[in-house]
Amino acid sequence: MGTKRRNAKIIKDKKERGEWAESVFLARASEEGLPACKPWGDSRSFDCVVGRPGKFVAVQVKCTIARLESGEGYICSTCSSHKPYKKGSFDYLAAYVIPEDVWYIIPAEKVRGLKSISLCTVGGEQKYEEYREAWGLLRKAAAVCEPESVMESEIRDFHPSSSANGGAASQDVDSRSSNKEGIGSDKDPSNIATGGTGSAPRFPRNGLERMQAAQDYFRRYMERGLGPRKNRDK
Repeated sequence: MGTKRRNAKIIKDKKERGEWAESVFLARASEEGLPACKPWGDSRSFDCVVGRPGKFVAVQVKCTIARLESGEGYICSTCSSHKPYKKGSFDYLAAYVIPEDVWYIIPAEKVRGLKSISLCTVGGEQKYEEYREAWGLLRKAAAVCEPESVMESEIRDFHPSSSANGGAASQDVDSRSSNKEGIGSDKDPSNIATGGTGSAPRFPRNGLERMQAAQDYFRRYMERGLGPRKNRDK
């Protein structure tokens, strides 16, 4: 099932709509694992900053609801006071097509000297489609690592690796469980995290593997937590 597209309520006032788009950008950047903030005031040639000290990236945020006359795409302003931005004004343009709930992350040099661009276009007009949801460009420019999912984090906790031995996974497996349900074999869901070898972790590649890994993780967690109590009850 695909992700349901968000239908945003259109703010009529242009300035207020632009401020709202900036807040949406900050929220989306955070979801993408990108540290982002907005400088004080609105006199800068950029709206937001992404990154950390020593590696900041300036972002100009634009939004659009204006359809092209052809009806196939939207036109988005890339100028200020009807004049193109000067070189060095920002590093990336983040253009939000509100009706489609789509972001375009475009390098500044690709829109330099232009007053407007066309987005969500088709056919030969797909000039900027390669930048649709291209959050990886900001991540690379700001030297920010890919965000780790909750599932990956929990698997890493269960299969801790040691940097001292080149990242080999710890062989902390309950021997009682190894004799049950073929645990330790290639068919064992727990080996999803170790690639079936008990060595370095291999993270789930799809929904089914994530579900299997999650079930195995919690089963082992319960065995570890309840094992001593069972022994005390005997």
